[in-house]
Amino acid sequence: MTDEQNQAPDSTAVRTALWRAMHVQVDPPPHVIEDEIGLRLAAPGEAWRERPDMEPHATRAFRAAMVARARFIEELITERAGHGVGQYVILGAGLDTFAQRRPEIASRLRIFEVDQPGPQAWKRRRLAELGYGIPEWLHLVPFDFEAGGSWLERLAAAGFDAGQPAVVVSTGVSMYLTKDATTATLRRIAGLAPGSTLAMTFLLPPGLVDEADRPGLRASEEGARASGTPFLSFYTPPEMLALAREAGFRDVRHVSGASHAERYFADRADGLRPSSGEDLLLATT
Repeated sequence: MTDEQNQAPDSTAVRTALWRAMHVQVDPPPHVIEDEIGLRLAAPGEAWRERPDMEPHATRAFRAAMVARARFIEELITERAGHGVGQYVILGAGLDTFAQRRPEIASRLRIFEVDQPGPQAWKRRRLAELGYGIPEWLHLVPFDFEAGGSWLERLAAAGFDAGQPAVVVSTGVSMYLTKDATTATLRRIAGLAPGSTLAMTFLLPPGLVDEADRPGLRASEEGARASGTPFLSFYTPPEMLALAREAGFRDVRHVSGASHAERYFADRADGLRPSSGEDLLLATT
């Protein structure tokens, strides 16, 4: 494998970015979120729409879930920034494009994107090539999550102020971590300044997923295993809420993926709805 391949973002990050772009290109308006910048970053080639995992009908519920998740997080950041929170931490940032798409909000924050060193170096290079650059309020923080150590220490070195509240987001990550690793992460975040907020997605056990979505979940699980990044952890909502309470969060809330359907997809003529299977923990210190 070449150095370039070693540094490229993983297939899940690319797929998520391409699905966000597909939503704009394939689904009729109103669009839940408009993001083709991730597609430009990934630069998958002209035939990317012909990939099996981009088949428009088969993947529509999954891309709907991805854009709903992105919209929910974006609304959360906007709301918290409006209440004076000035720090935003993205754990496992991948091809997140909030800083490039919404500079009118992002420039009021200090944003810390934490990711594996190789993919992050790749992203830094692509941002420069596309003319976005790295503004002074955007901090790309390389950290190898598999090597141990403290990402909080790395954040502090990059200018993060642990004495001030922050929004911390972790989407599409917890299924790849052991439950012990997730518990440790929850404890670290629960120790942040009062008024801090965590938004973290988690996968439901297959038995809690709508029957129509189970084949897609199985396919995702098989694909993750084949790529060397198997799903390690699934959580029921009560289990995730209990972990967050035990970690020390003051307030914890479960946001179901089903609630996104009513929030963002009501009254659509095309019947677009997000798949089930991924829910969200919202917790405050």
